[in-house]
Amino acid sequence: MDVKPAPVRRAVHYRESDGKPMAESDLHVRETIELLVMLSTHFAERGDVYVASNNFLYYEEGQPKSVISPDVYVVFGIAPHPRRVFKLWEERRAPAAVFEVSSRKTWPGLGAKMETCARLGVAEYWLYDPEGDYLDPTLQGFQLTPAGYVRIELDDQGKLPSSVLGLDLDLDGNGRIRLVDARSRRRLLRSREEHQARVRSERKVARMAAAQDALNAELQRLLQENARLRGEGLERDD
Repeated sequence: MDVKPAPVRRAVHYRESDGKPMAESDLHVRETIELLVMLSTHFAERGDVYVASNNFLYYEEGQPKSVISPDVYVVFGIAPHPRRVFKLWEERRAPAAVFEVSSRKTWPGLGAKMETCARLGVAEYWLYDPEGDYLDPTLQGFQLTPAGYVRIELDDQGKLPSSVLGLDLDLDGNGRIRLVDARSRRRLLRSREEHQARVRSERKVARMAAAQDALNAELQRLLQENARLRGEGLERDD
């Protein structure tokens, strides 16, 4: 009886890049990076939150075409170390929140990506249009329900609450996205604000060091003056 050899299983190649630029304009790149940095910094003290941007998320093993690339996404329950690609069947955790920075290039495919995220169980889907060309309002959030995504409504403070992230979202006076810790009410700093705060802190430390140096110098002067007066008093007693 002829024995047929077992078929050779070819390794599946999961691409790490499609060779396309990250975003269509500097503004879209900056806003994507701002979101990535703010969220990464906010969750930095936790060892079970992965925040990523623009890497490939594969959601069906053996199917390299089953892939999306969210602008920014947050996954709870896994280690935060960098990944070249995200394989859902290995991580066993779907993103809790996905952010898309809308643009002319990405706008046509957002509906399909949103449907895919709903199938994967992504609890919140956020759309942000920094140029105000495609969305009205320019910041929108959606929460997953058994019937699909439903719009997140503004709270009584005029903000959009994210229950999965523990953050409130709105826009500043320039139309740039702003994140606020829902519990502490502390606003997450954007990169320029972070730099300014660091500079202020360094200047404050420098002023405190200068004041301490002046205090030490005055203390030394007083000690020397006291020693001199004591010496003169002893001479008079003699």
